[in-house]
Amino acid sequence: MANRVGIDTKELLAVLDNWKREGKLRRIGGIVDHFKVGFSAGAMVVWQVESERVERVGKILAHFKEVSHAYERKISENWPYNIYTMVHGADMPEVEQTAGLMSQECGVCNYRILATERELKKVPPTYISVLKVDDIVQEDKHV
Repeated sequence: MANRVGIDTKELLAVLDNWKREGKLRRIGGIVDHFKVGFSAGAMVVWQVESERVERVGKILAHFKEVSHAYERKISENWPYNIYTMVHGADMPEVEQTAGLMSQECGVCNYRILATERELKKVPPTYISVLKVDDIVQEDKHV
């Protein structure tokens, strides 16, 4: 990214850090086409975790390379699962095997695998450029 806007990496990181402190930027994330990197199967694996263990278990689950998303949601009366992980693999048996390993690693045996049957719609993100490169560098010269 730095090369693309004509500044060095250190300067770009300083600009982004400054934007984060100022509240102009919340987060940055990569977008990966899972099929292009060899993951043709996927499933949302949901976990029932005691509230006092959520943070620790969540970190363990998120550490798996097959996991692209890991987050907490509130439980409901009819749905006791509070940690959600998107697990990818070459095929469903591999996804199931990974979920089993995840279960062993975090010590949570109450989970469900919600297999992806088909992708209904995938819309690429829309990017909005609000500043020119010169504006970025000029605005953050004090960094």
